[in-house]
Order: sequence, then structure tokens, then C-alpha cells
Amino acid sequence: MKYVLPLLLSSGLVFGAFAQDQAQSLPESELVIVTDDAETTITVELADDPDELATGLMYRDGIAADRGMLFDFGDPREANMYMRNVSFGLDMLFLDEDGEVLAIAQHVQPYSERLINPGIPVKGVLELAAGQVKAFAIEPGDMVQHPMFNSDVSEDIIDLDVVEPESDTSDIDVTDE
Repeated sequence: MKYVLPLLLSSGLVFGAFAQDQAQSLPESELVIVTDDAETTITVELADDPDELATGLMYRDGIAADRGMLFDFGDPREANMYMRNVSFGLDMLFLDEDGEVLAIAQHVQPYSERLINPGIPVKGVLELAAGQVKAFAIEPGDMVQHPMFNSDVSEDIIDLDVVEPESDTSDIDVTDE
């Protein structure tokens, strides 16, 4: 019996370490990339806690052309991205609080430990399959719309509790006749 507790504890430690070496499935949402030429909607996974930010797209076989991973750093900070345990090339967009593309890294080498950093604080990074920056014609100054940015795609939704009528509508009959 005295060996059971150490065995269980060591098994838990091994399992805990093993679990961090696995691909993570993260919450998904839509994101819109707005360029001079088009608006492109893709599905992204959102990484926003320390483990998700550290793991990202590690341990996966690839990423589809219509998908991405969005890293939300919360407050803007210098991003030090790398490709440890990522077996496929990526394009990276470095984004400000409004979702504006500040810098781009294209065809980042798989498995590279080299830090990719635009040298300025960013709110987030969008990782796409290698070649998608060119395919979507993305350039610095273009916009990414997602709820994590001030340029939320839901801005066009009208909140009826807040909107004041432009004229007096008290005399409008809305009954069915």
C-alpha cells in the first residue's frame, strides 16, 4: 500500500507532461480578412490562455487553406512566435487592437526555434497555412475582423434596447387587420 501513492503520483506527473505534448482542440469562430480586393471569411481556433498560447498549432499534421489560429494576448505585447513541433509552414499576421495588420511573416520554416517578432507590441497573431497571405492578397494596413478586436464584425448588429427612434412612432398602428 505504501507504494501505491508514489506510483499514482508519478503516473499523474507523467500523464500531465504527456498531455501537454498533444494537439489541442480550441473554440472556433469566424473571422473576416478585409483587403483592398476582397473580404474573406475563414474559421479560426482561438488561443487565449497561457497553455493554448504556448502550444498553438504544435503536434498537428497541417492546417486547411480556409482555417487559421488566432492568438489573443489580451493587452498588446511583443510577440515571440516560433515553430517548435510544427511540421508545416505558416504565414503569420501581427495585429493591433483594432485588427489592423501591422506586419507579416510568410512561409515560416517548420520546426524552427527562431523567434519571429515584428519588434512592436501587438494584440494578436493570426496564423494561416503557408501561401495564404499571397492567395488572399493580404498587406500591412489590411484589417482582420473578429470579436476580440475593436473592429468586431457584429458592429452592424443593431441593439434595439439602445437605438433611439428618429421620429415619434407612437402613432404607428402595428395591429393585424
